[in-house]
Formats: sequence, structure tokens, C-alpha cells
Amino acid sequence: MADPADLPSPATGSTPVPAAGPALAAPVPRHVGELRRLLEIVALCGLVIAQPLLDVIGRSPDFFLFHGATTTEILLLVAVYTLIPPLVCWLPGLLVALAGPGPRRVAHLVTVGVLLGALAVQVGKHLLPVRGPLLLGIAVLLGTAGAWAYRRWSGLRQLLRLAAVGPVIFVTLFAFTSPASAVVLATERDGSGPGVAADGTEHPPVVVLILDELPLLSLLGPDGHVDAERYPHFAALAAGSTWYRNATAVSGWTPYALPAMLTGRYPQREVAPHYTSHPDNLFTALGGTYRIEAQESITELCPPSLCAGDDGVTGSALPVLLRETGSLLGQILSPVDSHDDPTASLREPTRADVDGPTDPRFRFHTLDDNQPARFAEFIADLTAADETATLHFLHLLMPHAPWSYLPSGMRYDAPGDLPNEGAGWIELARQRHLAQLGYTDTLIGQTLAALRASGRYDDALLVVTADHGVSFTLGEQGRGLGAVRAAPAEVLWVPTFVKEPGQQVGRIDDRNWEHVDLLPTIAEHARVELPFDVDGRCGGCAPRERADKQFRDVPGEPVTVPGPQTFAALIDGRAGPPSPAPLVPELVGRAVDDLAIADDGGVRARIDNADEYAAVDLRGGQLPAVAYGELPSSVADGTPVAVALNGRIATVVPALAPDAAGRRFAVLLTDESAFRTGRNELELFVVADDGGLRRLYP
Repeated sequence: MADPADLPSPATGSTPVPAAGPALAAPVPRHVGELRRLLEIVALCGLVIAQPLLDVIGRSPDFFLFHGATTTEILLLVAVYTLIPPLVCWLPGLLVALAGPGPRRVAHLVTVGVLLGALAVQVGKHLLPVRGPLLLGIAVLLGTAGAWAYRRWSGLRQLLRLAAVGPVIFVTLFAFTSPASAVVLATERDGSGPGVAADGTEHPPVVVLILDELPLLSLLGPDGHVDAERYPHFAALAAGSTWYRNATAVSGWTPYALPAMLTGRYPQREVAPHYTSHPDNLFTALGGTYRIEAQESITELCPPSLCAGDDGVTGSALPVLLRETGSLLGQILSPVDSHDDPTASLREPTRADVDGPTDPRFRFHTLDDNQPARFAEFIADLTAADETATLHFLHLLMPHAPWSYLPSGMRYDAPGDLPNEGAGWIELARQRHLAQLGYTDTLIGQTLAALRASGRYDDALLVVTADHGVSFTLGEQGRGLGAVRAAPAEVLWVPTFVKEPGQQVGRIDDRNWEHVDLLPTIAEHARVELPFDVDGRCGGCAPRERADKQFRDVPGEPVTVPGPQTFAALIDGRAGPPSPAPLVPELVGRAVDDLAIADDGGVRARIDNADEYAAVDLRGGQLPAVAYGELPSSVADGTPVAVALNGRIATVVPALAPDAAGRRFAVLLTDESAFRTGRNELELFVVADDGGLRRLYP
């Protein structure tokens, strides 16, 4: 039987049938058949690869903004995923054709079946509750059935060839109608123009540092004030500024939250965090009076006419775009759901990433390399001598996940798939968050020191806040609407400090601050009148009368959150997840040699990253601070497991229910003094009810 691609389509007619009996239709030229096959593959690859991928990244303009992608790089990325996959699927068939038409037919049918199966996986994840091997088996059956239908019915083949126009439609929608279109086809829009500067007055230096994913709760001690022992620099900032302690975010997603802060307007539409979508903002308002030094991360609100666009990161963005979208495509095609936080890959590049490593002979220099590159550029701008009124702006993705810093600034690696949810796992996630917050506190200290060294601290307007918080409440980790309802104190309430020009003594203002108040407050102290209307109120204006809080998980759809009772619980220490009681605290710090150890030699565990402890370099800027692995089934969930580092008990953690990778324990080792150069010894012990220890062998 002839290959369907080599037969004329019904629309083109067929060879006349002689009276003596039916005759086969005349075959079409080979190149026409191959063109038809290519069109069919283009259609299927468009449905399987181009459409779902462009849909996801089209709704994520922050992905391109964070990586500093240019229009050319974005279009090249689109070309890779619309042109390369069809060619990859089609060209092997051309090689098979050298063996004859039969093998060519089979190769094309297999290609069609595989692509239809991949499409079935995606549709199945939307329509069916099954996942994993069962969904994969269903997809294989559907792909096989689809290939059979393709072979049998010419109408299906015709439909596929017509569907080859699909990728053109998908690319057009991405480039012209998706939220990312503002980045792809960026052109400056005329907004309300710059604000009106007050006559006859000097304008203070303005320094705005916006942190990311930082709940106020994480900074507080039991007395409702900043924990000065753990976070001395935040405490010093609070002692010399106005602390708007009742300040809340208006959204849990940075592409909505940050534009609201810098425009003074609640999120109303799902648009890109870009100057084309938000032409009236902090930068355009102050741009007529101030020189602007802006370091944005996943927004681009400062237009090119005001900002040079130097974000501290050099080099082409295309390789990282390909890597990240390749990972995303793997999740799309996988028969299992991915629970990865899409923002967790947005790690701040360090100075070493940007400039290359420096000589690590001195630990201070190594830790300096570990500073996020945007922060290093920010500090350099602050210390530069300049009498011009300047707005220094930095949005820093700290202490946002991925958590990879110890309080000193030492880096560590951890598996990207370590769970952040579930008993025990969520406590580890919060420990890592707090450790990274400790390093963020160090960066706050460096900011204050740089301002003082420049001689502009007293006169400056300094604003330090965060765009939103994050919940570490069991069952509702994150910052979506479920977390907002279960743990509003963790998601909404964020630290907000405003050191006014000339302010020497700190004070607390518990007015109902919402983050749309940030822009009018900055404009008030910068002595610039905003040329556009805002929803917020300045810090010197009359407080808003309502006491509740407004949160927009989806723009234009406000959710009301009780204000006074949540705030009271936050300050009184009644909000947030309960701190788990330390497991056998009397063991921590004790020498293993001083303890009675049962040694039956039959119980074994596995430390998955044991090789990381074989050759530790204390001067290298990185430590194996997270240990993780598997425990025998004889160790019940919840059983205390003591972890010793170099002969001393470093911590005691519970045995956990296994995660997807089979891991049943994971610990964060924050005591850097316990590490030594060279080989480090990590030991595990089960803690019995009577306090005795039983060794677990690797």
C-alpha cells in the first residue's frame, strides 16, 4: 500500500477509473510527499512544544526581565522552539528514506505516534486525575491509536497539514497580545511626565532598597520588636527611622506587587511589570529632578530615556534562556506534575558569577565575591562622590528562595527538589530562609555603612522594605491565596522602614499602611509633586479610615483580610507557625566520645552527599552546610536522629516521611566553626527514648 503522504489529496481529485476495474491513484512526486510530512510534523510540534511553551513564558514577562533578555534574544528563543523541533523530527526520516519507501513510511508513522502521545500526556494532565506510569501508558495507547487513524483517514492528514499554520498563530499571539509582548516590542509611552519639584528647596538623596519574600514575622523577637541579637543591622535601622509596623503587601506576586509600590496604584490588569504598561511610576515622576541609578531584577519600570539599563549582569541571556525553557519543557512533557516554585530559579548572580572569581587567599574577599552582583553595583553607586540629587534604587531577590546563604555570606548547595512542604520539611525550609535573612541583615549593615561613609546618611531619604512575605505554615507554604487565608500575617505584613531626611531618632507608626502608600511617601520627602493620581496615601497624610487590608492575588479582584486582629496577633507573638520544640537539646554540642553509643553494626543509613565532606576548602566561599539522605525503614517517622560533625553533635532532627527522591532526613549545619579544612566526618545516630544513641552506619 502506498504511503498516504504520496497519494493525492481528496481535494486534488484522483485518476479516472477504467471500466475494467479500479486502479491505484497516481503517486505524487517524492518532494511533495516529504513537504506534506514536514507540514504534519510542524503542526504536531506546534501543538506539543511551541504552543504550551509560548503560553507559559508569554505570561511570565518577569522571566525575560530578570535575565536581561533583548528583543533579538527573545525572538531567537522563539525561533529555536518553533523551527528546530520539526526539523529534528523530520530529518531522521529523510535518512531512513535511503533504505526505501517502506522504512520511510514506518519512520513517519512512529514520529506521528510519538508526537500524538506527547500531546496526550499534556491533555491528560488537564483532564485526568492519574499521573506517572499510568498516564504514560494511556498516552502510548492514544498515540498508537492516533497513528492508526492517521494512516487510515485522509481527512485527518489534511487537517494536520492545514494545522501547520498553528505555530505562526502561536508566535503572533506571543509577540503581540501576551503580557510578554511589552518586553518583546518595547516602546516608550508618554505618561504624565515628571513631577513638579518644589521651588527653592534642596532635594535629598533618595535610597530605596526593596527586598523580596520577607515576612515581618521573620525579623521579630518575642517582644514584637526587631530581634537585635539575630539581626543587629535591621534593629539599628529601626532605631533611626520611622517603622511602619502595620505595613502590608498588596499582592503575593512580584510582577504585581512591585509595580503597585512604584506606581501607587492597586493592580487592576494582568500586564507586564514594564514601563510600557506602567508609564507613570517612581522613576518617571522623579526623573525630571533626580539622576537615576536603578538596579531592577524582574521588572523594567525605568524607561531607557532615564536609565542606562546596566543591571550589573553582562553577557548574552540566550544560553540561560535556553537552559531554563528546556527545563520548563521537560516539566510540560512529563507525565508527573512539577511542584517547583518557578521563581526559585531566579537566583541573584554573585560578583564571582559576573566578574569571575577573585583570589581566595582572604576569606573577606571571598565573601565579598558572594555578594549578589546587583547589590555590589548598588553599593558602588552609593559610595561614589556626587553632589547631584540622585535616586538610588535596588530590588534585591533576598532573602527569596533559592536559599543558599549562611548568615556569614558563605554559600552552600542543596538539591533543588528538596520539599518545602510537609512535616519536618517545612521547618527546614524556614531554617534556611532565616539563615539567608541573617546574610541579608549583613547587606543592610553595608548599606548603612556606605551611606555614612559618603557623608549623605543624615540628609538622605532611606527606604527599606519588601514586596511581600511568605508562609511557612504547614499545609500552606508559599504566598498564594490559600496561604493568605491560612497565614495572612506571614504573607501580607512586611518590614517597612523610612528614614526621613534629618531623622535621628526612630519611631513606630502603626497606621494602616498598604504598599500603594510607598510612592506618595517617597515623593513627599523628595519634595516632588506627583503629576498623576494614586490610590495610596503619603506617610505625612491623614491615615486611611478603614482598618481591613486589601490583597490582590489576581489583579482587579481584591480580597479583604482582617487587619487589627491579625496585626495584634503578629505583635503579640501569636501569629505564624508554632516553633517546634528542640529535639533533645542537651545533646547538641557534646562530643561523641563522651556519649554512650550502642554499636550493633547492623543498622545502615545513607548520606547522599557524603562526598561533599571529603575535601572542604574553608577559603573557597562555600560549605556543604546541608546534609541529606536515607534512613532504614526500622527508624520510624518522628524518631530523633542526631547528626555529628567532626566528633560533636551538631543538631538533632526528626526522621521524616520519605520525599519523592526517598530522602528521610535533611539538616542545615549553620555552625561554620565546626567545619575544618580537608576531610570532614559526618555521623548519624538514632536517639532512643532513654536518651541513648545507636550508630547508623553508611
